[in-house]
Amino acid sequence: MTEKIKLLMIDDHPMIIEGYQNTLLFTKRDNQELDIDIANNCDEALSAINKMVKSNLHYDVLFLDISLPASRDGSMNSGEDLAEFVRKVLSQSKIIILTMFDEAFRIHNIIKNIKPEGLIIKSDLTSNDLAVAFQRVLDGETVYSSTVSSIIRRTISSDIVIDDKNRKILHLLSQGVKTKNLASHLGISLSAIEKRKKQLRDLFEVEDGQDETLLSQARKKGFV
Repeated sequence: MTEKIKLLMIDDHPMIIEGYQNTLLFTKRDNQELDIDIANNCDEALSAINKMVKSNLHYDVLFLDISLPASRDGSMNSGEDLAEFVRKVLSQSKIIILTMFDEAFRIHNIIKNIKPEGLIIKSDLTSNDLAVAFQRVLDGETVYSSTVSSIIRRTISSDIVIDDKNRKILHLLSQGVKTKNLASHLGISLSAIEKRKKQLRDLFEVEDGQDETLLSQARKKGFV
């Protein structure tokens, strides 16, 4: 019996989408029939998604890049916004996120906010990996690439627990944001940030008070 699978591939690089298409069409199971829609930005993706919603249909799987041109109306600024929208309007659809971002903060945020069925760092990806991930997700599994799995393992194995605000402080520091500028990013006072940084230094047993030492220890534990 033929299994018809409806897909939406969202990436702003047409050659990448072509590679994904060719891989899946070449490696699909004999009983599978793939119907693939393509979008190169948030507007095209929104148009395709809204069309499915109006038709009372859904995509079986969406392949989605995080770095996408924002929508013209400003409602979607990235692939993350788009994925969260898909979760609301196409709750039956499975999401596989493919991204170049490999920072621990971004990975944890994606898993927490979107809960994708697949999360793959593009630098980890081979054609075989994509084919296997696709079939495993169709079979009901959750698939993470090696870099994502490594970040999750390091965090789980650590006995350090930090909240989202402290995790964001580490992320911003790793991006080169100065302590004096953190307040505008986080919506808390500079004194509150200094207290949180002291907590982080204590947690990671940083004695020299240097941000670089703190970041180095946080990286070893999978928090950056």
